[in-house]
Amino acid sequence: MIKQIGFSLSLLLASAVPLSAQAQENSISELLDKVKAENSDAAKRRSDLPELTELARILSPAVVNISTAQTVEVNTEDTPAFPKGSPLERFNDFFGGGGSQNGRVSKSLGSGFVVDADGYIVTNNHVIEGADLIEVTFPNGDTYEAELLGRDPATDIALLKIDAGKPMPFVKFGDSDKAEVGEWVMAIGNPFGYSGSVAAGIISARNRDISHGSYDDFIQTDVAINKGNSGGPLFNMDGDVIGVNTAILSPTGYSVGISFSVPAELASSVVDQLREFGETRRGYLGVRPQKVSNAIAKSYGLDEPYGALITTVVADSPADKAGLRKGDLITHLGDDKLESSRLLSRKIAESKIDEVLDVTYIRKRKQKTAKVVIERLKEQVTEEEKERREQAEADADRVASGIAVEALTEEVRKKYRVAEEVKGVRVVKVEKRAEASGKILSGDIIEEVGFEAVTSPKEFEEAMEAAKDFDAPVTLLINRSGNFIFYALNV
Repeated sequence: MIKQIGFSLSLLLASAVPLSAQAQENSISELLDKVKAENSDAAKRRSDLPELTELARILSPAVVNISTAQTVEVNTEDTPAFPKGSPLERFNDFFGGGGSQNGRVSKSLGSGFVVDADGYIVTNNHVIEGADLIEVTFPNGDTYEAELLGRDPATDIALLKIDAGKPMPFVKFGDSDKAEVGEWVMAIGNPFGYSGSVAAGIISARNRDISHGSYDDFIQTDVAINKGNSGGPLFNMDGDVIGVNTAILSPTGYSVGISFSVPAELASSVVDQLREFGETRRGYLGVRPQKVSNAIAKSYGLDEPYGALITTVVADSPADKAGLRKGDLITHLGDDKLESSRLLSRKIAESKIDEVLDVTYIRKRKQKTAKVVIERLKEQVTEEEKERREQAEADADRVASGIAVEALTEEVRKKYRVAEEVKGVRVVKVEKRAEASGKILSGDIIEEVGFEAVTSPKEFEEAMEAAKDFDAPVTLLINRSGNFIFYALNV
């Protein structure tokens, strides 16, 4: 499985070559140190090229194939069954026909890599999201069921854990901030399920914003990343993980030489939090920044544009408490220069809660420093998101007086050919012992309850509950294939 920007992502992993007895006794770190120290004749002859064969052989055992399974609920009432004795009868369980309650199982494939001998595995959130079962398979064929320790949709990182009963081969995160454009990199993973595939290329760009989220700071490469590479590692020539392969830009869904990886500096901090807390605990400053243009930089006395210009300071936020104001231009966080405004969110998010951070800024062309106590970021829910959640709650299937109904969503209208002008809720099922059994049918549209229009399952449920307070039947207006029928039910 791969994420596309469109996104599609997958990783290439090298066929694992059996290690020598001596090599098996050494850790990956020791082997890498040995490779770095050696200066073979072949390396001399090709001093301008990285030695990929040794890296692939050493690193591959720590890269795994990840497969997931998810039970999908199916509407068994509306799906015809293949006749008993038919050659196609065995497909009834798969399609849900004939009243099968098994549902379908969807599977996805991705990649991951072990970061600790105890079996901690990093992958992408979109690889395992919604999975009921997660399995990891090593290049030698060993397969283990994995536990999901935590996930972070904002950065698309997830952390798994397996109990293998023995130390596992693992790799380490490196310093992605030192990675440079033009530097050789190598990806290992499972594109299209072909485990142990290796691909190499160079870093094409740094600090890419692909409109994926608030913490976009991707490493762009020309490494061939495809479906199944998602969650796999991007290595530098020292054998350190400098990125987690996450997305590709492609009009076809296949690699066209533009792939993106979450930098190790960001991924490792998320992994540490997931491992310790099972969730992320991001820092919070409380400002809204603006990009610094050449003109703004000069007006503040800078020779080049960098930093973040504050346009808003949230009341009672850490920034407000520290005295930061609108119009201040933040240039440094601690000793680190803030290269661009986009990096402010990421750098603050990575800060420790309650940490006292020196924020250097320019106000009226004078440099100042504020000591900011970083607080924990609380979930910010926009009005749009609140409305979406409320609508989802209202549209959730409901059962009242033995009548199960669903919302007339766009998908439901298209599936059952319900016209846009029709309002109400669709009957999914009527219980056999219900008062409505034999009167109201699956597929009927209930437009009114007690002469009041209902437009969502929640409204239907509330109207039916309210009708119980009256010692009289309630009248329902039914739309059955365009024909309107009134039924009076004793609820």
